[in-house]
Order: sequence, then structure tokens, then C-alpha cells
Amino acid sequence: MRSEASTVKEYIDGLPEERRKAIKAVRAVVRKNLPQGFQEAMNWGMIAYQVPLRTYPNTYNGQPLMYAALASQRNHMAVYLSGIYSSEKLRKKFEAEYNATGRKPDVGKSCVRFKSIEDLPLPVVGKAIASLGVEEFIELYEKARGSRSRRA
Repeated sequence: MRSEASTVKEYIDGLPEERRKAIKAVRAVVRKNLPQGFQEAMNWGMIAYQVPLRTYPNTYNGQPLMYAALASQRNHMAVYLSGIYSSEKLRKKFEAEYNATGRKPDVGKSCVRFKSIEDLPLPVVGKAIASLGVEEFIELYEKARGSRSRRA
């Protein structure tokens, strides 16, 4: 379910009340823990936390590198954690910490799906968001793409 909202406020205001509360709560945790250098924007129809093109312009698709995102989908909400899913070590640590809360994560390729805010251990999400700085994330991206630094 892709949103046509052009601002984060417009996106959040367009959500049903329960989802609005949940997305706002997760957004607050993301913003509190987001390392300096990432920017919040509307991209890909969701709230994205990304490496600005002025920092790293030479991406494979000409779009900013997405570090994390929040979305309200048809049957669930999701927090996308591209940062930790680009590192097996960070992914395993995240999943172990998530499981230690007694909740079982509903994960996709780079997302954690949740139906209500009670399903999501916010401290674990916050720790995952804080786990990589911009430079480390770019290094993981370049390693995954098999490239050396292509910065302008």
C-alpha cells in the first residue's frame, strides 16, 4: 500500500487513529536513536531515513540509500531496517534481542511487521537504529555491491 503523501505530516495525518499512534511512537524512537547524517523524508511511499544524495550520490538507482523506513501496509505496519539487514552479525544480534523479549519477530526481507505497537519491542528497534553511522552503512553498501568507494 504505497502512499502518495508528499510530507511526513501528511502521511501520518492520513492514517487511521490506531495506526497513527503506532507509527508516531515508532517514529519517535527512530528519530531519538538515528545517527547524525541520515535524513528523514518521504520516499518510496513511506517515511524513509536515508543517506542524502549530497553525501553519497552514486547509488545504483540514483535514489538515496535507505537506512530505515516506516510504513502502514494493508494488513500490517512495518519498520524497515536495511542497516542491520546488510550485516549478518547485526541481524543476528537484533533477532536474538528481539526473541529475548518473549516476542517472536514477523520479519520479511528487510522489515519487521507488526499489527500493534505492543507487538514491537521499541528499545530493541532503537538499538538497531543506533547501530550504524552513515559511513559504516555506506561501507556495508559498497561491500554488498562489490564496489570500492564511488563518492564524487
